[in-house]
Amino acid sequence: MTTTSAAANSSHHLSPAFPGRAPWGTANKLRAWQQGAMERYLQEQPRDFLAVATPGAGKTTFALTLASWLLHHHVVQQVTVVAPTEHLKKQWAEAAARIGIKLDPEYSAGPLSKEYHGVAVTYAGVGVRPMLHRNRSEQRKTLVILDEIHHAGDSKSWGEACLEAFEPATRRLALTGTPFRSDTNPIPFVTYEEGNDGIRRSSADYTYGYGSALGDGVVRPVIFLSYSGNMRWRTKAGDEIAARLGEPMTKDAVSQAWRTALDPRGDWMPNVLKAADKRLSEVRKAIPDAGGLVIASDQDSARAYAKLIREITGTKATVVLSDDAGASKRIDDFSEGDDRWMVAVRMVSEGVDVPRLAVGVYATTISTPLFFAQAVGRFVRSRRRGETASVFLPTVPDLLTFANEMEVERDHALDKPKKEGEEDPYAESEKEMDEANKQEDEDTGEQEQFSFEALESEAVFDRVLFDGAEFGMQAHPGSEEEQDYLGIPGLLEPDQVQMLLQKRQARQIAHSRKKPDEEADLLELPAERRPVVSHKELLGLRKQLNTMVGAYVHQSGKPHGVIHTELRRTCGGPPSAEATAGQLRQRIEKVQEWATRMK
Repeated sequence: MTTTSAAANSSHHLSPAFPGRAPWGTANKLRAWQQGAMERYLQEQPRDFLAVATPGAGKTTFALTLASWLLHHHVVQQVTVVAPTEHLKKQWAEAAARIGIKLDPEYSAGPLSKEYHGVAVTYAGVGVRPMLHRNRSEQRKTLVILDEIHHAGDSKSWGEACLEAFEPATRRLALTGTPFRSDTNPIPFVTYEEGNDGIRRSSADYTYGYGSALGDGVVRPVIFLSYSGNMRWRTKAGDEIAARLGEPMTKDAVSQAWRTALDPRGDWMPNVLKAADKRLSEVRKAIPDAGGLVIASDQDSARAYAKLIREITGTKATVVLSDDAGASKRIDDFSEGDDRWMVAVRMVSEGVDVPRLAVGVYATTISTPLFFAQAVGRFVRSRRRGETASVFLPTVPDLLTFANEMEVERDHALDKPKKEGEEDPYAESEKEMDEANKQEDEDTGEQEQFSFEALESEAVFDRVLFDGAEFGMQAHPGSEEEQDYLGIPGLLEPDQVQMLLQKRQARQIAHSRKKPDEEADLLELPAERRPVVSHKELLGLRKQLNTMVGAYVHQSGKPHGVIHTELRRTCGGPPSAEATAGQLRQRIEKVQEWATRMK
């Protein structure tokens, strides 16, 4: 191991972005983090190894380099790659072929042809035939590469199938860019260590986070452009509700306002797509083949967004639907071409490698941190120094929280204590997690369960989030102020981006001070002074209202329900459970006024 140690020592003096020599002659040049992970593995030679590396850092190259070394040194005789989707297993087979490892991505049963070194399968495939893969692992010494291992915790059956199939494997390499999950399902072959707080968390053998990769120039920095605006919709009960994105409201109301914004028939989506296309034009001045991706919630929305893009740009968008037999080829063709836009439903959110993607529109209501991180991961793969990624978001508290915490590294926690009344943005339901990882886009009937009618939406440029800080004042779509932020050059160092954002905000503030008050039709405050109010703060307002009503019950002798009905009739708006922060404050003031009159 002397050569290995020498290589390890020399790599300490290099940036992890620096391509070193090709160790062991198994791949093209490795980044130093990949070589560092190799060194760790070769020193310890473990049966199980978990590598956590941020999306875009190059997990595939590391895994295949290691596979080649283990095959060459006869530690293993065959390789099994398990991937989340059909497209990804084909992508693994293509990447493996480039370094001389032949994997069969079409394998289903029976003996494998001698020309292959192994197979590439999906977690769903393993779930259907675990004993087939167990027999293969028992017959020959096998390396199992579990890509995006968190998917093995998606359902009990998948986790159990992986345990049954690969328990006899000689070596197991688990990979993930997002080890955290919203539930507490244990992930097979992952070690959990108990912390001082009594909570068991996943323990990685090698970690290369987004913050480190960003500092090393391995991934691009991300500029998030957030859009607010007034929404109006009709609930299943027939109530018409109006609310502003970013206003504190119940989770149901946030969800419905969000869905109203994403409705292609309103004004919000067309204006955000126009802004995103302007941003893409700016980026393409420096990166001529830069592409954009809209991540849609369902097939109908995807097709409608593609139609809007054609109207805006005059060119056709590539539409990728996961149940479309030609989906993989469409992605490959888009990746190799220079078309402007691709619209996809979920399947491009994880693992799919299209390095030229530089501008994204997050047009889905999935709000798990795992899905968000994987979606943003599609835009961060760096090809040259100074590239930036731009992602357009609705002003939804959870999304803004995730955007501001891009550099936070999280582990998967088991035994998470649930405190009464505690709000946890990462404690999403299993149902939403299943939605995030769904491969088919069938009609689930969900629209009937949460039936509502989007009536009206408008878009307002709200803020820019970059490196944990927020910039900008609200501006109308198409205004000079909005263009100031859309026109940031596509090739800049992170400190230059920060400086430009500060200058643009200062210019906006100076300009707004010269305007008469009556011309200020938007909130004239910089982003850092306009915090997006959380659901927790809304709960506080509702509690305050209930306390005030309770006190007034004793004073007036009227029942709680009667007082709430009178408040609603006097102030307007929906029941308290669906009221916005402004409506709750108005009712608090009204009940205080009534109580004062009675004294």
